[in-house]
Amino acid sequence: MTTQAYAIDRYVLDTLMADLVGHDHRPSSFLVYLAITAAHADGRASFSHAELAERTGQSRRTVQNAVENLKIRGLVEVSRQGPTEAATYVPLTPWKRQRD
Repeated sequence: MTTQAYAIDRYVLDTLMADLVGHDHRPSSFLVYLAITAAHADGRASFSHAELAERTGQSRRTVQNAVENLKIRGLVEVSRQGPTEAATYVPLTPWKRQRD
């Protein structure tokens, strides 16, 4: 069994988690952000809502709402090659741009 480690920016746990879960009352958005970040770190950030739902243990509709929330918040960028293609997700880190 291979164990994979991921590095998580302190901001994600110290601030973003409290903001999405506590303030926005959208823990699903936080889980989806973590799943997208992990997939992106693995070099694979293209998958369907159903695959993303399976990764996070949530319903497809919950994942769709979470992705929309993350897009509105400027935390993910989503693109598609075609209407039936899986989406490609890029996690964004707006807090890094603000500090630099």
